Amino acid sequence: MGVIFAKTQKGHDEITSKAGGLTPRERRVLIFVDGKRTVDDLRGMLQSDDLQHTLGMLEEVGYIEVAGVKNNAGEPQPAPGEPLPSISAFRPIPDPPNPKEMEMARNFILNSLKTFCGPFAHQSIVEAAFSAKTHEELRWQFDPWFHAIMQTTQGKRRAEELRAQLLKVI
Repeated sequence: MGVIFAKTQKGHDEITSKAGGLTPRERRVLIFVDGKRTVDDLRGMLQSDDLQHTLGMLEEVGYIEVAGVKNNAGEPQPAPGEPLPSISAFRPIPDPPNPKEMEMARNFILNSLKTFCGPFAHQSIVEAAFSAKTHEELRWQFDPWFHAIMQTTQGKRRAEELRAQLLKVI
């Protein structure tokens, strides 16, 4: 089964206005989302290592939404009645905030950047993560962290695994 995304009105507006500050890669993905192509189709066309992350960000910001699915026989089906889980999958922010999870997320960001990028690389991401007071502030470091990991060969190979691990606690 393959998920099919379509642009929302906000997504169509972004294509014409360019007001959202999308990176060229994010904009290109948004342009290719057409309500007919599955995520796998897009992956084959765009050759993007972080396509799932980019689609998740576009969905969370409201530029795209699930339009339907293709079943295993390749036949398009309407979107299910209940919403599918977000592709990027930030979980709901815990109330009250869990300090242990925040500390785990900070340490994961620090250790993964050290391991994949070097001991002194991307210190601004680490500093911002350790100064974050809430889960929401900590989530602002997710995109810079993910892009830093993706800049390395080993990081690209393990990006989805690392992303999933961090999303469990962030």
